[in-house]
Amino acid sequence: MVRFLLVCVGGAIGSGARYLVGLWSLAKLGPAFPYGTLTVNAVGSFLICVVMHLTVTAKVLPANLGLFLTTGIMGGFTTYSTFDYETFKYAQGGAYGLAGLYVGATLVLCFGAGFAGDAVAKLVARG
Repeated sequence: MVRFLLVCVGGAIGSGARYLVGLWSLAKLGPAFPYGTLTVNAVGSFLICVVMHLTVTAKVLPANLGLFLTTGIMGGFTTYSTFDYETFKYAQGGAYGLAGLYVGATLVLCFGAGFAGDAVAKLVARG
């Protein structure tokens, strides 16, 4: 039951953070491109790799904290379903170039963020 509650509380925090990033990106960058979704997915990719390395590989973080941060916070923070919908709407509207750009940018940024997160976690784990 404790682990379930950790995931639920973390999910609420992550969802709230995603909402705030979305508001910020709309205010600063405008609605022409889904910058908020791209941002949370890239940041989430970085953070989940940091936490997973520190929890599973280096065993620096306790398992319950790792669960709270990954399944909970990162689960609420990242937005694959939103990414899918936004890409679909671009394609449905004939904006295939923007759809492709969005898919490519998401894959490259999130994959790169994952590598960066793992590298940072290795440095943290070394002390």
